[in-house]
Amino acid sequence: MSSTAASSEPVNIRLLDREFLVACSDEERPGLIAAAALLDSRMRELRGKVANPGFDRLAVLVALSVTHEFLSLEKKCELQEQVIGGSIEQLRRKLEATLSGA
Repeated sequence: MSSTAASSEPVNIRLLDREFLVACSDEERPGLIAAAALLDSRMRELRGKVANPGFDRLAVLVALSVTHEFLSLEKKCELQEQVIGGSIEQLRRKLEATLSGA
């Protein structure tokens, strides 16, 4: 979260019926609340599927899962950027060829 203490105000986050106070700015608050809701949902979902589902174990497993998803999406975005960049370059060359022939 943001390091600006002057505009930070604690937000009460609940994860598996545990409460955590996290300082964040007003601009970060909606994102933090959404992230906490997703994390809580994933932890609850995983709790029924894991042997010895301690809070720390669930938190680590969900963090690994979310990080894996993030890295996969990041890779897809990079590939899409390359494809789009290549398409733009082709269009630029066609445009230059058309303009130089006119």
